[in-house]
Amino acid sequence: MIKKLSAVGNSLGLIIERPILELLDITKDTSLEVKTDGESLIIRPVRLSKKERVRESGKRMMATHAETLRKLAK
Repeated sequence: MIKKLSAVGNSLGLIIERPILELLDITKDTSLEVKTDGESLIIRPVRLSKKERVRESGKRMMATHAETLRKLAK
């Protein structure tokens, strides 16, 4: 696929089509790592490690069910 950059204010942007975003599970909130090997531009989604995903999931569960968990602890 050959793409051209688009003007975005004083910068340039690259439009990524929805099928590619869906394939890579990228949303507007996904952090992207941008780097180069000196010849190519490499863009990839930042993914948490399994340990970090479990920790984040636990935090969300605790926040969602904090009141219930406090009642159960009594």
